[in-house]
Amino acid sequence: MVDFVGAGCGAADLITLRGKNLIENADVIIYAGSLVNPELLQYAKPECQIHDSSKMTLDEVIDTIRIAEKSGKNTVRLHTGDPSLYGAVREQMDRLNALGIEYKVCAGVSSFCGAAAALKAEYTLPDVSQTVIITRMAGRTSVPERESIRSLAAHGSTMVIFLSASMLEKLSDELINGGYSPDTPAAIVYKASWKDEKILRCKVSELAETAKKFNIYKTALITVGNFLGDNYSLSKLYDPTFETEFRKL
Repeated sequence: MVDFVGAGCGAADLITLRGKNLIENADVIIYAGSLVNPELLQYAKPECQIHDSSKMTLDEVIDTIRIAEKSGKNTVRLHTGDPSLYGAVREQMDRLNALGIEYKVCAGVSSFCGAAAALKAEYTLPDVSQTVIITRMAGRTSVPERESIRSLAAHGSTMVIFLSASMLEKLSDELINGGYSPDTPAAIVYKASWKDEKILRCKVSELAETAKKFNIYKTALITVGNFLGDNYSLSKLYDPTFETEFRKL
């Protein structure tokens, strides 16, 4: 059996109980060494074979899994955050399907959740934003034109931007040209939940200079929107004049 496991957003104790149990029982672990906290590997048994996928090709990853399967070993493919976001898991699953190798997926705590926790923020505030756009800048890997930062910025929603910390000057331009005011609140969350976590609050127009000041160019999420501000409406959920299925007037 192969288990794709979400390692969580950083801190070793933010992995799910299921994920921890799978790591503890794995015979082979292939982990994303450039992003996954190595402290998680302490949960592995001493005889577990551990491979760093940051130094491997897709073919090498699949071959390692195939060899483990032929030997009747359990493999954990350990991805950062949750595998469904920028995890490049579909291509691995398709290859396993072609080989007839069974697999399961264990959800993880995405870094966009870790960033909100670090900011002590709520992405979906009444009368501010009820939509969260998760995206990234086009870089060495392209983005469909209909999903450009500029076109998504037109919604004025909460935005969480992955994989873009090295392109913040261009990101600011795209956000502003797309419709955000230059003084829209923003935050750079570096390595959310890690021991060296940093939270840098600024304005959209200040993203590049803020990151440069603190020497941040990777492993950071950019959050944008008025959810970082102070004005919002109270939820109807706890409003004494609002009847619900569970609370009658």
